[in-house]
Amino acid sequence: MTYVLVLVVLALAVPWGGVRLAGRLAGVLPPREACWALTGATVLLAGGTVAALVGLFHVPFLASLEQVPLSRVLDVWPAVVPLAAAAGLVMCAQLVCVVRRWFRQRSLLKDAWQATGHGTGDGDLLVVAGTDVDAFALPGYRGRAGRVVVTAGTLRTLKPGERDVLMAHERAHLAGRHHLLSAVVDLAAVVHPALRTVRTSLSFHLERWADEAAAEAVGDRRTAAAAIARAALARSSHDVTGYPLLSAARGPVPRRVEALLAPAPSAPTGRTRRTGAALATALALTVLGTVALAYGLHEYVEYAATAVRGG
Repeated sequence: MTYVLVLVVLALAVPWGGVRLAGRLAGVLPPREACWALTGATVLLAGGTVAALVGLFHVPFLASLEQVPLSRVLDVWPAVVPLAAAAGLVMCAQLVCVVRRWFRQRSLLKDAWQATGHGTGDGDLLVVAGTDVDAFALPGYRGRAGRVVVTAGTLRTLKPGERDVLMAHERAHLAGRHHLLSAVVDLAAVVHPALRTVRTSLSFHLERWADEAAAEAVGDRRTAAAAIARAALARSSHDVTGYPLLSAARGPVPRRVEALLAPAPSAPTGRTRRTGAALATALALTVLGTVALAYGLHEYVEYAATAVRGG
């Protein structure tokens, strides 16, 4: 049964490499495609991890289905029950963490809606009183459509053109339903420690996606860069805690401003396409490898159970 342990260890170790490949692939893709690549890779790697744990957990049960007495299985692999129990406990812990994270997301969204309930506005814009500088995309909640929330201090601090950038940025978040991608990765990341780093990377690329949409909407990349930088500086000077939602003034602002000051992303060159294709292929093989390892674990247990029964 050493082979089983090797399969389980490999299946649980693969996500570390998969995350690195996903991060490198996102670095050569446009922001929109980078977000989808990170989200898809995270979900699939999390699924492969759970599949490996399920495979380990059901070893004793599969042996019983194959009509092999548990005592005979313990003779061949004495550690099967402790390892299966450990896999079961890990999956229970994962389920608890996923449920808690889900309720936390809903609670934060509810709190944000309640905190902005006194605001005034027109259409999808909601202005709340205060001198703090902040703006964020507030996703829909319980039948209410998503809103762009800005503070009165934001409107006083930014120039008219810069306000347009911030509004376009937050509307891009709502139109692209970026909160759903963020929520999915946030939930999947509790399954495996390696996946936690994806949240930061996804947050950056989501902001870049909205930055590019805002720059295109106002037709001036320098104005977009100035608006993002000014909003971030003004917000930090006010020491605002803010809401844990998608906001133009958060994240690695210097990198985002640098990207906006550069020319707009163009069609990838031949070298970039080849690099992206190679990384995408490697990532796909990594994800498929995780699933294949979990499937191989199931098949091997069936084969081993047949061999034990025959012995």
